[in-house]
Amino acid sequence: MLPGSTRLSFLTSAFAATLLLSACSGIKSTPIDDSTLKEVKNQPRIPGNIWGGDGILFGGNKSSQDNAGTGIGVNAFLWRGSLDTLSFMPLASADPFGGVIITDWYQPAGSTGERFKATAYILTRQLRADGLKVSIYRQVLQGGQWVDALVSAATTTEIENKILARARELRAEVSGN
Repeated sequence: MLPGSTRLSFLTSAFAATLLLSACSGIKSTPIDDSTLKEVKNQPRIPGNIWGGDGILFGGNKSSQDNAGTGIGVNAFLWRGSLDTLSFMPLASADPFGGVIITDWYQPAGSTGERFKATAYILTRQLRADGLKVSIYRQVLQGGQWVDALVSAATTTEIENKILARARELRAEVSGN
């Protein structure tokens, strides 16, 4: 015979287990027929990430042509095209897994009173126009202080178009080989 406290603990555990098992009886299960199984088996699998689509990536689809067999987390052609296009500016930071390129301030040779900075965001693993976002910052020298100034939308669009054109060139070079 069990002592009082041990017996009470045993009875409480047995009661809790019985209660949990009886709660499962309310779950209705529907058998799956052969046609449903075939439909599920024929669904394409999305390899390389934990949520599917363009979620967090841990390796990616190694056969994807747009990634050109690289180990970076974004589209390799957009990445390289961004670096090539922005290469005239000094590089401050580059994160190939997060897809962010940040340049340092650049002062054109003919203009002593203004300077520019750029940030490029590669947003996808596909070579698409909406997979790229560029921000251009401009400052002008006023009274010995650098003051933020407006940048025309045309300038940003022009830089984005040059990056996309370079990315397409790089993909064509890889495809041609």
